[in-house]
Amino acid sequence: MAKEQLAVAELIMNLILGKTENVSRVDFFPQKKKFPEDLPYEQPFPRATPESQGVSSRLLSAMIRELYSSKYTDMHHLMVLRHGKVICECNFAPYPAGMWHITHSMCKSITSMAIGLLVNEGKLTLDENIYKIFEDQLNPFTKVLRPVITVDNLLTMTSGVTFNESGIVSGNDWLGSYLSSQVSGRPGTTFQYNSLNTYVLSAIVTKRTGETLTDYLKPRLFEPLGITRYLWETCPKGITKGGWGLFLCMEDMAKLGQLYLQKGMWNDQQIIPAAWVETSTQKHTDSIPGTFGYGYQIWMEQRPESFEFNGMLGQNVVVYPDMDMVLVTNAGNNELFQNCVMLNIIRKYFSVEYMPKEQLPEDPSAYGILQKLIGSIQTGGKAPAIHGGWPKSARISARYPGKPCTTNCQPDPYPMFKQLNGRTYQLSPQSVGLFPLFIQVFHNNMTEGLREISFSYEKGIFYVLFLEGDTIHQIPVGFSTARQTWLTIHEEPYLIATSGEFTSDENGTPVLKLTLTFLEECVSRKIHIFFQDRQIQIRFLETPGKGMIMEGLESVTEELANKLIFATFRDNGGMTVVHRLMEGTIEPVVQGTLCPQKIISSQEQPL
Repeated sequence: MAKEQLAVAELIMNLILGKTENVSRVDFFPQKKKFPEDLPYEQPFPRATPESQGVSSRLLSAMIRELYSSKYTDMHHLMVLRHGKVICECNFAPYPAGMWHITHSMCKSITSMAIGLLVNEGKLTLDENIYKIFEDQLNPFTKVLRPVITVDNLLTMTSGVTFNESGIVSGNDWLGSYLSSQVSGRPGTTFQYNSLNTYVLSAIVTKRTGETLTDYLKPRLFEPLGITRYLWETCPKGITKGGWGLFLCMEDMAKLGQLYLQKGMWNDQQIIPAAWVETSTQKHTDSIPGTFGYGYQIWMEQRPESFEFNGMLGQNVVVYPDMDMVLVTNAGNNELFQNCVMLNIIRKYFSVEYMPKEQLPEDPSAYGILQKLIGSIQTGGKAPAIHGGWPKSARISARYPGKPCTTNCQPDPYPMFKQLNGRTYQLSPQSVGLFPLFIQVFHNNMTEGLREISFSYEKGIFYVLFLEGDTIHQIPVGFSTARQTWLTIHEEPYLIATSGEFTSDENGTPVLKLTLTFLEECVSRKIHIFFQDRQIQIRFLETPGKGMIMEGLESVTEELANKLIFATFRDNGGMTVVHRLMEGTIEPVVQGTLCPQKIISSQEQPL
């Protein structure tokens, strides 16, 4: 079971049990602001037809169609490069082009780049003991009991330190907690994926340079590559997270892959030492089952000599040196790491046996079909069918918000707009928030609970208003294409796209289905509102959600068996209780009662 999956499940267990605290928003998210739309890309890649670079447009069409139609994938962005030129790019509605996206653990590979630079500058060696590096932060008793954990152990995820992501929610001193934590086994022997290993690498950069990881990399990596749109979150102590928390644009992710494809060279300048690129992209240890080995914060891939910067749920930069290709993905899949449907689809089309030609004859018909397919996906339309041996287009799924329905797929919403206009419902329980749990636990931005929900119809736009804590969130809803707006919680703005559908359940009960897509993140929030007389029932879901988290529950409880509060649940037959608590937290149900202030006119019929 993947460590990040265990951490997510334990984080939510802590959330259920109230073992969380909101870290100061100012300290936790310094400089968090709206996406800087006024900054243009610098040094964009040239564009070319696939055939001019030896790749068939038909192959790319088939791959995109399969990624798009698979019920196990939730694609957000895709880019393919060959010979340093973009031959295919697709932004899956409602995700817009040029928008930065959370990278999760993909940024671990960037932290590895910083360590390579630090070593090259003579400020660090890989055999240094981290307890010597941070000796001033250890008490005398702790110093005696510490084993030797090297920088190399951090890079290869073989430190054995037990303090991981689950501990950061309830504490502000991540580095101190890591250094005082227990060590399982002998460091350097067993692969144990732990994002706090990467966080400590970031802390080492700060210790040796006096700069944050972000500031250290700005003149050495980001500026030379023309990367201007990025945000890297920090811990409460101001240390760049290192192992997660970086927002980056797809084309800039591709630049990092191209940089490593070129052995660290960019515009005839050696940005990353070639020797570091070579050693960090070699297998240093076996990794989790279903994967191909691990280098220095970099995963090996299936093709010989290929490798990957990998982030959970589908944030990837795949580098194929033998094909001179780079492939980039952003997604919200319900799977972690490399053994997943999305990457297996990509491996199918770029298999070990496949090798592109140096150049192919131009194929205007196939290229036109590819462009039409991409255009339809990007605007939220139905994927056009292809005649011949290619798969037929898939039906548009509700998990892709913002896509217009086909003929007669939902009733005319206008009468519902008028009936709901001005209605307010008081909610119970008041413990559920607009944020998906993934955002709450990874950004430590906990909900104050929804108290009321209202509806309004103004100037042709339908709004749903949520009262969360003391803040009113007015969200415009699109019924053909999703409508964008900013959702601000605890002074942190998040760009969302909201789509809606009026329908009914099997009993004829009117239902409003909302999908709130967090465009900078890899998650979406689904809110289904059922109307009965003067009552409503609201069911909350999120993607990715219950399936992945519940899968890790048994493993979490095994790892936490010696912790008193979890043992109490277990020993009193509490596993059933825990399952119910988890399910109720991940997919909560809230009741609402119509407030008496709303008076229904004679022209309106009760829902």
